[in-house]
Amino acid sequence: MNKALSWLQKSENFILVVAFMTMVLASFVQVVNRNIVHAGISWLEELSRYCMVYMALLAAEAGLRDGTQISLTTVTDHMNVSLRKIVFIVGKLVLIAFAVVTFVSSFSLLSVQIASGQITPGLGIPMFVPFLAIPISFAIIILVQVGILMKMIMEAFHKEEITEEGKA
Repeated sequence: MNKALSWLQKSENFILVVAFMTMVLASFVQVVNRNIVHAGISWLEELSRYCMVYMALLAAEAGLRDGTQISLTTVTDHMNVSLRKIVFIVGKLVLIAFAVVTFVSSFSLLSVQIASGQITPGLGIPMFVPFLAIPISFAIIILVQVGILMKMIMEAFHKEEITEEGKA
């Protein structure tokens, strides 16, 4: 389980780095081309935008996994350990349920894009490719968060303290 989660997280981080580098490079070339050559290349802006969409959705999972999302712990800080464990587990279940609903719903959006045959104006790729960011990112969210939930449940029976990220 840990090995699979680790591989998934490394793959996600790799995609994030590649998307970030591509976005920065495309934006830089676009700015240089527009200001020095005085000619814009529209597909560079589009490529940069789609990289940003993929990065935002994948980075949401990275933030959830690492515990860097904003959270208010005022209430949970004053709970006893047993109640805190239950609250964190229920919170994780709600998060997973939301991710599952979004993942399943994204397929209707994808089917509309595939059926329309629409292509992006600049890159000329099928429009469903940018929309694939939704099911890909939420599938990763589901897999990683279920793994973290399982760790939280196992640790709830073995350790005294548990944090929101499932780390003691």
